Amino acid sequence: MPIDSPFDKEIDASGLACPMPIVKTKKALAGLSSGQVLRILSTDPGSVPDMAALAEQGGHALLESGRAGDAFVFLLRKA
Repeated sequence: MPIDSPFDKEIDASGLACPMPIVKTKKALAGLSSGQVLRILSTDPGSVPDMAALAEQGGHALLESGRAGDAFVFLLRKA
């Protein structure tokens, strides 16, 4: 199911293994203002629990997660 919700910035971590999708996500979140939405693409299956943990630990909202072809897609709203 593709995720088509609006977002402010997108990063593509496809082809990167753990922990790089999380590292890139943290760096991108640092450049956003509170309330902005980041869309992350990743092909690493480990990113599914990692994104949920990152959101919980950082107080961010994991708005959506799903698949788009071979990629996992996440929408995070910065706390």
